[in-house]
Amino acid sequence: MPDAEFDVVTIGAGGGAYPAALRLARAGLRVLLTDPKGALGGNCLAEGCIPSKTMREMAAHIRLHARLTGDLADVGYDRIVAHKDAVQTARYAQHGRELAAAPLVTLRKAVARFVDRHTLAIDDDMGRTTVKARHIIVASGADVFLPALPGTDLCLTSRDLFRRNPTLTERPASLIIIGGGAIGVETASLFAALGTRVTILQRGPQILAGMDMDMVVALRALLDPGIRIIPDADVTAVERTPHGLRVHYTCAGQALQEEAATVLMAIGRQPVFPEGLGALGVAFDKRGIRVNAAMQTDLPHLYACGDVNGRLPLFHAAVRESLVASHNILAGNTPCDYMDYTAVPVTLFTIPPAAQVGLTGAVAKAGPSIPELLETAYAFCDDARAQMQGDTGGGIHLFFETGNLRLRGGWVVGIDAAQLIGEIGLAVAAGLSAHDLARFPDQHPMAAEGISHAARTLL
Repeated sequence: MPDAEFDVVTIGAGGGAYPAALRLARAGLRVLLTDPKGALGGNCLAEGCIPSKTMREMAAHIRLHARLTGDLADVGYDRIVAHKDAVQTARYAQHGRELAAAPLVTLRKAVARFVDRHTLAIDDDMGRTTVKARHIIVASGADVFLPALPGTDLCLTSRDLFRRNPTLTERPASLIIIGGGAIGVETASLFAALGTRVTILQRGPQILAGMDMDMVVALRALLDPGIRIIPDADVTAVERTPHGLRVHYTCAGQALQEEAATVLMAIGRQPVFPEGLGALGVAFDKRGIRVNAAMQTDLPHLYACGDVNGRLPLFHAAVRESLVASHNILAGNTPCDYMDYTAVPVTLFTIPPAAQVGLTGAVAKAGPSIPELLETAYAFCDDARAQMQGDTGGGIHLFFETGNLRLRGGWVVGIDAAQLIGEIGLAVAAGLSAHDLARFPDQHPMAAEGISHAARTLL
């Protein structure tokens, strides 16, 4: 017999789990959240988007000061870290208040594993208990991937940079980043803005693979020119030297090396699968647990949300997936809500930032079955807000279907990209046209007015 029974149990308490838990509790269901961190927020709050973007905002302010005054302000790396820690602490307290206001939700700092399709063993400091659940949401997230290379243990990871009380407490004079994906390029931009000499070793020919390549080209032209990017670099080992670390790699058949005070390993993340998952009869592989648009696995009562399903490793996508799962649980595991990935914004929090959503020009060129698109643009060199900030590089690019002029996607490089892409994404999701965007009187003098300006060029 189980020690307890719940309507819903979640494995994890991050963005893929707690929005569903709070929604289901409002409907009167008893929910148990299990998470080894013992807090809401998952890796996003513990060591991901919240702390990294907090530090990025500080670095962006420093860069703006330097651009306007000609001086690189040294506010102290310790003060930046302290501010990051304070933001994380404040948000944990905020989540604590959310949890206290939901009496039907219980959170246990514990590790959960499957016993059978409806039963979980919960291990915590008090021992092991067994719980039964009518519905289960797997939201166990992802973790840093470390390759089997000599010297990997000498490298820092994003966890060492961004967790509360991080391992790295002083700004390194020089930094080698292994990996040119989003984490690697964002971190490079952050530390370069603070004065660190940064080198990126990218295994393939192009950084930011998977993003719109036209956008990436535009972004590269605006990144700090001091960031060295070495493509086609296949790292073979890392070793300690009297002055720091040395990274060995091959490029075009040559054995080469780079030295720096610190090395960051940023080649990706991998899903964390709960123990016992393989015996349940659900499909999964190294990319994640297979789910349908209703977020259901092969078992209708078992859902997988967030990074563990491998669909789109973003916190805001996980939140929406979580809510989709909650709505379908309330419907008795009969799908009534579905996840739409076609209008989820993706932002690179570099300095300057870049963002994309929906169907863009580079994607359309690569897919013969994709309808022809009309592209229109607005350059930030003509934008009032960009001129005020002294940051006039980049611009807005929008992509419309021919004929009906329905907005299908867009990308932004430069000022306020992270905010602008949300407005563009909402227009994509709502099926708005160039006529709709042109009629909307976006605020002046804000960069968002460039969206309607770009749309008007088609009319």
